Amino acid sequence: MGGLIKAASLSLAIVILAACGGDNNTVSNGSLDDNTANRAEQTTYQWKLVTTWPKNFPGLGVAPENFARLVHRMSNGRLDIKVYAAGEIVPAMEVFSAVSSGTVQMGHGAAYYWKGKIPAAPLFTSVPFGLNAQEMNGWLYHGGGLELWREVYAPYNLVPMAGGNTGIQMGGWFNKELNSIEDFKGLKMRIPGLGGEVFTRAGGTAVNLAGGEIYTSLQTGVIDAAEWVAPYNDLAFGFNNVAKYYYYPGWHEPGPTIELIINKDAYQSLPDDLVAIVEAAARTINQDMLDEYTSRNNAALIVLKEKGVELRRYPDEVLDVLRETSRMVMEENADKDEMFKKVYASYDAYRKSATAYHQISERAYYDIRD
Repeated sequence: MGGLIKAASLSLAIVILAACGGDNNTVSNGSLDDNTANRAEQTTYQWKLVTTWPKNFPGLGVAPENFARLVHRMSNGRLDIKVYAAGEIVPAMEVFSAVSSGTVQMGHGAAYYWKGKIPAAPLFTSVPFGLNAQEMNGWLYHGGGLELWREVYAPYNLVPMAGGNTGIQMGGWFNKELNSIEDFKGLKMRIPGLGGEVFTRAGGTAVNLAGGEIYTSLQTGVIDAAEWVAPYNDLAFGFNNVAKYYYYPGWHEPGPTIELIINKDAYQSLPDDLVAIVEAAARTINQDMLDEYTSRNNAALIVLKEKGVELRRYPDEVLDVLRETSRMVMEENADKDEMFKKVYASYDAYRKSATAYHQISERAYYDIRD
């Protein structure tokens, strides 16, 4: 946590220095406005944060705990956030509604879980064959993505922000080899969001399950296959005990952003310095989660191989069909929903720009390095 706190403190320092410029460097003269401001600074806020993850689950579940600790330390205890795992206050898939209604002040989950409420929501998690984690952060923070995200969530009394990223995920767990797209037919797979739409269009049946339900569902045959995250998390859940083949690459989730959502009324009740602290802590946690997965995944994959897991690459024929199917699904969603169309236009324009440069930077470098 030492490096995490330093990074957060640096972010906060930048915000504070910016706020102290110009005529803001004034000394209090005991006016009514000054006294009101001082009382606001001394107010302690008690918030609840509900998540879609099991308690203290590596990466995903630990991130909101780290966020709460950072905010507490940076605010000197003025904003105290208690984190609740999935099921402790509300079920995993009720996080959005609980925060929207004001039952709790914050939530931590993934936007694609709310596809049934908001067709455009999955675009803020991940798009099949779309942006990776680095590019998602670029789009959100410097390409207009965050502004669109807040526009989409505004009718639900929510303020969203990025709260983590796992990096490119794995392609899923199966108990049979995949040699052609025909092997998808009849398969029930836990795969949410737009990737689930593509999988269904390719002949399978997508099932949306919370993480804590996947193992038992695989074990009992409720589903035939599942994707979750990557070796770091998949090993923790023990999926190697109920599935044999581990496929890559994660075509369906190349840069999945995890979200923090805040009830808008609660957010607006905070003084400006606490708002700055919340946003700085979110930026820190967003990057820290990606760093953690980058560090942990390969070691976990080695352990999975030692346990007998068979690593498989999706055949090119299958990936070609999935890519084309994904293109059609995105176009159809854009035709059906104006907000989806608006957000995806921004997303896709950014993807094309990032891809053009990454051909001569990221990809070119990997080719000469490896």
